[in-house]
Order: sequence, then structure tokens, then C-alpha cells
Amino acid sequence: MRTSARRRADRTGGTAVGQGAAALLAAAGLLVTGMTAAHADSIPAATPATAPGSGTATPSLVTGLHEAAAGTGSAADAARGHLKAKKGRYHIADTSATGLSTVSTDSEGGKETVRLQQKYKGVPVLGGQYVVRMTKKDGRRTVTGTSGNYFTQLKLDTVTPQVSEQTAIQRAITAVGSQLGAAPLHVPAKGEKPGKAALTGKAVGVTILPQGTGVLTRHITVTGTDPADGTPVEQEVYVDAHSGFAVMQYSGIQTFAATGTATGGTESSATGTDDASTDTAPPFVVQGSGTRYNGEKADLNLYKGSDGSYQMIDYGFRTADTPYTGPMLKTYDARGRDVSTASGAWPSGIDVFKSATPDFGADATNAGAVDAHWAANKVYAYYKDHFGRKGLDDKDGFIYSLVGVTANGQPYNNAFWDGSKMVYGQGGGDYRTFSADTDVVGHEMTHGVTEHTANLVYAGQSGAINEAISDYFGNAIDLEASGQSMDDPDSGLLGEDLCTTLSPRECALRDLDNDSTTQKDFVGVTYRGDNGGVHLNSPIFSGSLWDMRHALGGELSDQIVYRALTAYMTPLDGFTEGRAAVLAAAQELGATKAQVKAIEAAFAKHGVVPGWETKLGVDTDTLLPKVNVAGTGVSAAGGTYAVSRSNEDGSEPYSVWTGSTDGKGTPQQQSPNNGNYNVYASTDGKNVAWAEFASSAVYFHVRPISGGVDKVVGGTASNVSGIVLNGDILAYTAPDPYYGLPHVVYINIKTGEIKQVNNSYAVATALPSVRDGKIAYAKMWAESDGYKLGVEVLDTATGTTTLMPVDKNTTNGVGQTALSDDGVYWIEDGDATDSGQAAVKRAALDGSGLTTVTPESGAGSLYAYSLTASDDAVTVTTLPPATSWANETLPKLYQVAPDGKGGAQRVSCNRGDQVFAAADTGRRVLWLDGTTGYTNLVKRDRPAGRC
Repeated sequence: MRTSARRRADRTGGTAVGQGAAALLAAAGLLVTGMTAAHADSIPAATPATAPGSGTATPSLVTGLHEAAAGTGSAADAARGHLKAKKGRYHIADTSATGLSTVSTDSEGGKETVRLQQKYKGVPVLGGQYVVRMTKKDGRRTVTGTSGNYFTQLKLDTVTPQVSEQTAIQRAITAVGSQLGAAPLHVPAKGEKPGKAALTGKAVGVTILPQGTGVLTRHITVTGTDPADGTPVEQEVYVDAHSGFAVMQYSGIQTFAATGTATGGTESSATGTDDASTDTAPPFVVQGSGTRYNGEKADLNLYKGSDGSYQMIDYGFRTADTPYTGPMLKTYDARGRDVSTASGAWPSGIDVFKSATPDFGADATNAGAVDAHWAANKVYAYYKDHFGRKGLDDKDGFIYSLVGVTANGQPYNNAFWDGSKMVYGQGGGDYRTFSADTDVVGHEMTHGVTEHTANLVYAGQSGAINEAISDYFGNAIDLEASGQSMDDPDSGLLGEDLCTTLSPRECALRDLDNDSTTQKDFVGVTYRGDNGGVHLNSPIFSGSLWDMRHALGGELSDQIVYRALTAYMTPLDGFTEGRAAVLAAAQELGATKAQVKAIEAAFAKHGVVPGWETKLGVDTDTLLPKVNVAGTGVSAAGGTYAVSRSNEDGSEPYSVWTGSTDGKGTPQQQSPNNGNYNVYASTDGKNVAWAEFASSAVYFHVRPISGGVDKVVGGTASNVSGIVLNGDILAYTAPDPYYGLPHVVYINIKTGEIKQVNNSYAVATALPSVRDGKIAYAKMWAESDGYKLGVEVLDTATGTTTLMPVDKNTTNGVGQTALSDDGVYWIEDGDATDSGQAAVKRAALDGSGLTTVTPESGAGSLYAYSLTASDDAVTVTTLPPATSWANETLPKLYQVAPDGKGGAQRVSCNRGDQVFAAADTGRRVLWLDGTTGYTNLVKRDRPAGRC
């Protein structure tokens, strides 16, 4: 996506793709008739085939069945009866309605699809959804296949949370606030006060994450506004119900463009002020028109209100004398409304677009209203005509479009589905309003279809499939509406009509005719970056589907993808499961052997084959593979590292481990497996410290690495965002519960003294480093002419503080500090235009000898976000502006000499996230790397140089 670089804090840290909640961690399609697939050499569906599940005894896919359904009554009862009767095949212990609740039952053309939600002791399991497919003729049902995820390995002693709902909400808000505020401290906008993040939490319920034997969590939805840039926030946060640590979180927004600038929402009470809002009488439907952005005249279905105005309300192919029985499509004027008021909410005072005549004029064209209203009708018609689907929910629920939102008064170059409506941003620069391209409208509305069918979790590989399917159908709808041929070289372009001056190929945000493969293009990215790569990695899967469309033709291919989505896929499916779903759907629909081979070839071209994950390479030394942690980092000193670690399947609460940074010897566990989460490990090479999250407090531990007593040196009832240990000083950052500002607190573990580095609650302090009894930290305070930023060093022995030479009047941001043997490093941003670049500065502890290690602009400048230092080098984590999600815009590491001479060099050329860097001795640096799709602790002894 081509927008502001501001939302940079949302793209570092977290868990790599493939972690968290297993792999993240439905209307039946019409019978295909009159198609080339349906002839004599089609593959017979009489031979049962079973694909085993991963880490579960229940098969992920069973096809080729022809078994009478056990039980009578509803389709759901028959589905559960089949699973019970075939227990030896499915290994599902509890097939009752309490163990397998009904998600949906859909019937079409003699086919029935039943989706069942797994519950363990009455608690829903994230992604635990199983599908049973049947045919029904003359009142008799026959089971033809099953698919999905049912987790047989779950074994929890209790499903009663120890953490209160209120504590879980507070911990979730702090976790999200910490994530958004992990970037450098910034001066608040004029008229605003710091620390007021306006985040609120709402308890959704208790959920089991299907990791190992199961992790009981409280599911909290955190909403509000990102204090960094004012964009809306909605994070789905899962808080461990035993300890209160936020074990997983991801954004719920489903956007068209690949940026982090929008976050999702929940169901809204969409109430407008138009005459038709109650729908108690047959609508007065009229035919109107308007001009689309491309200059074409478009017919519009309108409603004539009692005031004589013509309103953008489409009752879906009804006429004035036909009673209302169908859908209603409404297009609202949201110009002047901020995107934060439209995500998961309904902006006050908005109304549908209106005109005094049935012919809408230039204002509606330029607003993007004509395109949005016309295209919504085309999308509805496509799903109805091709699949018999009744709207997004298959129940002809109302379909709302909000057009023209902005972000902080600036253009919002994006569009999203928030769970109840489509929202289109007002374009800026070379961009039109994002409803200007039919494939964008089709993309967002397809998110609604997916939500009401497979409900693919919008994170990691399942989220990439979610995006791929929206891209596929969005483009298929656009081609049909425009009459464009698949043979057109530009037929695979998405968003190509959004620009005012650029050519379609220059403007397009993605191209389905791509050569993306898992081997060269899959990017292991954390959930805080593009929700685990939902846009970054979607071209791999969408390219496979589009190549299939080239090979099979649109009619059959569209039926196959729709059937796979609605009757085979389940929430946590990854690329391998998605491929299997498409192949199974093709065989069910009568694809020939040649056509099946063409589908396999399409996936193979993009590297989507069984076992593809094992072929991803790196240029680093792996110290600990699959540490399976989120939200907690790495520490290193004196040849020793400290890191939190879970077990192979991620189900075990995190424990702290230490080991040698040269990879020799055996890692040692330092914290107990006591059911709590032990995180934020820090070491000075002699001792290791960590924070233990318990149900009502956070405790600080210190222990000698060589073995000895595990000593609790303090604790807090609030949350913490990290700790750092050196010698007798342990420092941590905690939010003020009343003012919302961060404060650095330190403990003298020898004397037991606990102090705040600054006694004023009105002064924000953060991003500390500790060495030889001194603490360096970023600082923000208020003066008569506004807020000021600086870097300060506290000598804990004398209590004296020294401000570093930071120009408080021009500095816009101050970032992470790092102490070395002869000075202190920090990140300094003097650019109020938010270019994303920042300087790395260094000075002696008394403030003398100011050195610019890397400049803020020009040759040698970096998008500095965080740093870590040894006595011989400083390693900088960079985070370029998210003009588009790509490997180049992910967090990467650069290393430079203390004096800056020789410039910065890339530490590693790994493709994927490089986060939580920790400098050891010399030039050795460690970090958590997501390249392989897992979170691995890796290291390099020297920079790779150029990549």
C-alpha cells in the first residue's frame, strides 16, 4: 500500500508465521452443468481418500465417500451422527451438540454443507471447525466427504480462568499499547497530550488455543486509536487465563492494500437516516444513472424518498410493484469522517448519497459513490448468478458501503471490510477514492463471503489464503463486469484503475499473473507485520489460482474455488491444506484427469507442494530453533544469551533459557515450569533476570547463570514492557495506571531499593539501558512552549543526572538507548515531516564528544527504529516506510562502527523479519528471525555486507 510511514510500530516483534493457534498461529456450490469438465474421463468419486491431520488423529480431508448418513432429523444431527458412527475414522470423542456446535447449515442443488465448531468442556477451540458434506435425495442423506481441523490432543484439567476478566482486559490493553509504543518516543501533535492512547478492551469470551494439549485464554478485543498516527486499532488479543500474559495478538482488519494503516472492527449497528431504514413497506425503486470515474455511464438502482430525493439504496433487482424480499445495498457519504470512526463503529450523522434527480452528477462521481454503488450491485449479481448465493451472508443481509473516509484529515489510500460493512478511503496524490476499481469492491465484499463460510483466520498462511481468494474473485468479477478477456496482458492486475495519471500497470498494487513462489518469495514475517504476511505471501496462492483459471477457463475455475471455500476450507488452513481443498473440490465437480493435472501444475509452478516449508534457506547460525514465543525478546552479554522459550508445539508457558552465543554446549533452563509465563529475559553474562507473569502480579527474578538461588527481587501489580539487567541494577518500564505515561523504574538487587528514575508522573521515561550502575533512557517533559525530548543518564550511586546534547527544540523523536564502555548511543529524529529516517548519535557519559554515527538523511542514513551496542559496534534495526509490504520494508539489521566510519553493513541477507537484536561481544549479534516461517534464535559473528 502506498501511504504514510507512520504505523511503523505495528511491524516489529511478535510471533513468526506458522506459530500461534496451530497453523497461525457455508453455501454449497451449484452442480456444474454444461461445462467441459463433465465428460466421460472425469475422475470417479467412488474411491475414498483420506489425508491425515497434523498433530491430531482426526483426518484433515476425506473424499470419495458414499455412506448413508447416520441419524435422522436436521442436517447437523445427521452430520454429527456420521462422525459418531465412524468414530474409528474420525476419533472424535464428543459428537454431541455441546461438543460440536452448529456453525452453519447450507443447502443448494441437492447438496448440504454442515460446519461444526469444536468445543472442549464447553469452551470453543480457535480454528477447531469440521465440515461434513452430504447429498440429499428423496429425504435420504448420503455423506460424500469431510474436512477441517479437529484437535484430538487437547487435555486441560480445568477450563475455569484464574485471571479475572478485568485483569485480562488491562493486560491486553497494555500489551497492545506496548506494541504500538515500542517505537521511539515522539512529541505529541499540537493540542494533544501524551499517554492518552484511548484504547479500550472488551471481553469476547474464553477460548482454547489448539497448541499442544491446549492453552486456555481469555479473548479480548482491544479497540481505539494508535497514539502514533491516529489510525484505528482493533487487536484480537488472547491472554493466558492462568498467568495473564498476552500470548497472541493480531489485527482484525481485512484491507485491500498491504499496509498497516487500518485495523478491523466488529459488528456495528448500521442505522442511517434515509426513509427506507425500517424497510416496513415495499420500496419505491427507480432506475437512475451516474458517471463512473472512467467516464462510463452507469445504470444505478435507486430509491425515491418521501422528500423527493433519489437515494443510493439498491433493493437488488426488485421493481416498484414487487414486494421487498431481497437484499438491500446502501451507499453512504462518509466524506469528512475519520477512518477511526468507521472501523467497527458507525460514524454519527452520515447519510446515503442523494440527488434531486435520478441522474447523479459530478460530485457523486468524484466522491467515488457512483463506482461504489454500481460495483456493489455487480458483485451481488455475480455471486447470485454463478453460485445462487444470496448476498455476503447467503441470507440477503443488508450490504453497506461507506465512501470517502480520511485519516487525520489526510487521504486514506485503502479500503477494508470490518465485519459488517465496506469502507473506502478518500484518495490522495495520484489515487482516486478506493471504490474506483471494481476489483477493490469485489475484493472487500468477498472478505464478507469468506467470513460467512470458511472464516479463514486473518493471520499467517490462512490470512494469505483469505487475501488470495478476495483477489481472485475481485478480479474475476471485474473482468466479467468490464468484458475484459483473460488473454489481456493486464487481466491479472488489481487496483489498476485507482490512479489518475499512472498507467494501469504502473498503478496496480498486485498482479495475479505473477511468478511468485514459496522458495524465492515466501517471507517469514511476524504477526505484527502485515498480520503474518497476509498480503506479502498472498500472491503465491492467488497466482496459483489465477494460473488455474487460465488453464481451465473462468466458469469451471470459479466454481472450483467457490466450492473449495464454502465446503472444504476451515479457519486455520495453510497453503498445503488450501491446495488440497481446491483439488478435492475440482474432483467433486467432475474435473478430468487432465484438468486435475493442470491444477497441480499451477500450484507446483508457485511452489505450493507438500513439504515446501522445508526448502527455505538462511545465512545465519541457528542457536535455538522454533522458540515459539511472542512479545518477548533476546539478551546477550559476555558470550551468554538469555531468551524465553516454549516447547515444540508452543503450548507450554514460556520459560527462560540461557546458553553460549557461540552455539557450543547445551542450553540451560533457568526459570521453573510453574504454569506462569517467564518473559523479558535479560543477562549481563553472570546473572539472568526475567519477569514472571502471574494471575494478579508481575514478579522480577534474578538468578546466577552458573546455578544458584532463584531470587524474587520485586514485583508490580501493573504491566511491564521489558527489563534490563547489569550488575546490581535491574531496570524496567511500566505504564502509569492513571496518566498512561511510561516510566523507567529500577531495583538495586543488592540493597532492595526501588526507585523511579524521575519522580514526576508527568515526565515520561522509556527505552532504558544499564551499565556499571548507570541508566540511560529517553525522556519527554512539558515546558511552557510545548513538550520536549531528550536522553538522560542517571548515576544510581550518586543520584546525579546528565542530559545528552539533544536539541530539545527541534527533536521530534528519541529512540532506544545503549550504553558501551565509553559512552551512550541513541536514536534521534529531528524530522517533523515523518520521513521515517532517524540518526544514530553517540556521546560520552558527561555529554561531550557528540558523534553522528549515521546521519538522518543523505548518504549513509538509515530508517533507524531500535539499536543495541557492544564496545566494538552498534547494530541498528531499520524499519522503512510501508509504501508496500515487501521483504525490503520488513525489520532488517545493519551494523556500523562506533565512530560511523565505513558506513553501515547488512548483518544478514535472510528474507523475513529480523527482530529483537541483542549485541554480544565484538561484532556478534543475535536476534529472533522469522525467515523459515518459525521464530528461531539466530546469530552472526560479522556482517554479511551487501545483499
